[in-house]
Amino acid sequence: KIMKPVISIVVPIYGVERYIEQCARSLFAQSYDALQFVFVNDGTKDRSMEILNGLIESEYSHLKDRIVIVDKKNGGLPAARRTGLEHVTGDYVYNVDPDDWISEGSMEKIASVAESTDADIIYFHYVKEYENRSSVKTEGFYTGADRASYVRNMYNHRAYGTLCNKCIKTSLFRDHQIFVPSYGHAEDCCISVQVAGYSSRIERLDEIIYHYRKNNPTSLTRNGLKRRKKEYAMNFLGLYSKYMGLPADENPIASIMDDIAIQAGWYSIFYGLDLFSKYDFLASAIRK
Repeated sequence: KIMKPVISIVVPIYGVERYIEQCARSLFAQSYDALQFVFVNDGTKDRSMEILNGLIESEYSHLKDRIVIVDKKNGGLPAARRTGLEHVTGDYVYNVDPDDWISEGSMEKIASVAESTDADIIYFHYVKEYENRSSVKTEGFYTGADRASYVRNMYNHRAYGTLCNKCIKTSLFRDHQIFVPSYGHAEDCCISVQVAGYSSRIERLDEIIYHYRKNNPTSLTRNGLKRRKKEYAMNFLGLYSKYMGLPADENPIASIMDDIAIQAGWYSIFYGLDLFSKYDFLASAIRK
């Protein structure tokens, strides 16, 4: 059992000069003090890093020993998250996107659940923040015993596959070679289904923690439909190929293997994606 767990917050940064201050303030102002902040500069070309560094110097220099800033060449969101994870020293890791923010007192609430339950995953509710309205996304109830259905529901959009509504034990990433996909679309779901599949204790925190900005014109979800479907399918086919040789009792995503194959095949035909020639196992996986 972890007394006063340290939570590492990983924030990838690219092209968010309009939003990074609000995000960073919401993190630095948390009342819980056992936090590590890992900011990954994904080769951003705007003033995002200048604004972040200015804020740290002018108002939060007392937190400097807990702040890590990593600079890397631009490689996209999944690679930036992977880089951030390499610098995490906490017991838990929490992924926050740089154009979003978290509620006051959030980390105190998450840490309290972590301390009392020693959970592998603590998940919670979030809010989609539009220009002039908010939409609360309440998560259903899952425990470690439900992990196969939790994985299946995340994949089939009946539970949230986002990383922003989950605080995850760092050891899940360290002990298992979690597949990090190449493309930005649904990369969080790709990671979420694996860590959930490896978890023995899953706890629900009945609180709104995260505020997800839906009016950022440069966000990934605004990419074209065909491109999104292709990235989604290719990310999950990469996941499929990682686990396809494993027996079901050792496969964290056993409950969605068939779903991945069938959906990828359907997408390939419907959107003209030519995935059958790219993934030679796909046709036989569907037949099976």
